Amino acid sequence: MWKERESPFRIEKRFEFDQYSKISKFMGEIEKLCKERDIYPNISFGKNFVSLSIFLDNKEISDKEKEFTMDIDKFYLED
Repeated sequence: MWKERESPFRIEKRFEFDQYSKISKFMGEIEKLCKERDIYPNISFGKNFVSLSIFLDNKEISDKEKEFTMDIDKFYLED
């Protein structure tokens, strides 16, 4: 589940992986999606995780951002 945060307004989620090679594949899918949707989250990653933060222009999540997060969740679950 994506978590809503304040100050600044954003949504974030951490994705866990059992192999570093899966992180690389996941990051590639995120890159494609960012270019398609023109949404560029802050990304941090380590040996077994990827964390994404999407900063919101408004205090509500737009449909575009909701679809973006659902597609990212799909990539993660497919792995």
